Amino acid sequence: MSIGETLAAGRRQSGLTITQVSQRTCIRETIIRGIERGDFSGCGGDFYARGHIRSIARVIGLDPGPLIDEYDATMGAPEAISAAEVFQPVTPVKLKERRRPNWTAAMSVAVIAIGGIFAYQHFAGPAGPVPPAAAKPPAVPHRTQLEAGRAKRAGHPAAARHGHRRLDISLTATQNCWVQLTSATGTTIFSGVIYAGASVHWIEQHAVTLVVGNPAAVRLRVNGRNPIPPGSVTTVTLALRPRRA
Repeated sequence: MSIGETLAAGRRQSGLTITQVSQRTCIRETIIRGIERGDFSGCGGDFYARGHIRSIARVIGLDPGPLIDEYDATMGAPEAISAAEVFQPVTPVKLKERRRPNWTAAMSVAVIAIGGIFAYQHFAGPAGPVPPAAAKPPAVPHRTQLEAGRAKRAGHPAAARHGHRRLDISLTATQNCWVQLTSATGTTIFSGVIYAGASVHWIEQHAVTLVVGNPAAVRLRVNGRNPIPPGSVTTVTLALRPRRA
C-alpha cells in the first residue's frame, strides 16, 4: 500500500473523518485529501510533507517512522532547511545609498562666509561684546510615556505599581512543531515552525489563543505554570484570572 492508502485506511479504522483529522492537526482538509490520494504538491515542499505525514499518523494511531522512510525512498532524499530560510522577509529591505559630500560647494560657502565677516568688521568698526545666547536645554521625553514604554516591553516596576498584569508565555519545542498565536481580536501575533531545541517567549496583557500542530512536541509555561497536560489538546485560550475582591 502507498503512503496515502495507509493513512486513509488507518483513519477509517480509527473512526475519524477528514474534518476531525484536520481539526486535530491544523492541516487543511484539501491537503489531507491530496495526501490520501498520493498528491503531496499542496504541502509546500518535502519538509512540510514529512511534518504532515507525521502529524496525521500520530492522530490516527500509526507509527510515522516507516511512512517517513517510504516517503524519502519514493519522493527524494531529505533536504535540510534552516530557520533563516523559513523566516526570511518576503520583501528585501532597500538601503538608501549614502551620498558623498560635495567638498567644492562646502569650500565655496566657507570662503563667502569668511569674506562677509571680514567686510562687516572692517566697515562696522568695533562693537561691544555680544552676550552669548542662552543654551536651550535638550528635550526630555515625558516621564510617564518613558516608563510606560519600558514597562510594556521589559516588565518595568512601574507596571506593577499601576496594577498592570500580563501573560508571560514560554514555549520550548522538543520536536519541530507548527505554532500560531492570535489575540482576542483575531490578530496574528506569531505563525510559523519552531524547531526542536528552540524556545520562544511572549508577554501579553490580554487573552490570546494558542494553536499547536503537535502538542506532544512542546513544553508550555504560562506565568511559571503549565496550563495544560502535554499533548492533551491542540488549541488553548490563555487569559488572566480575575482579581479577587
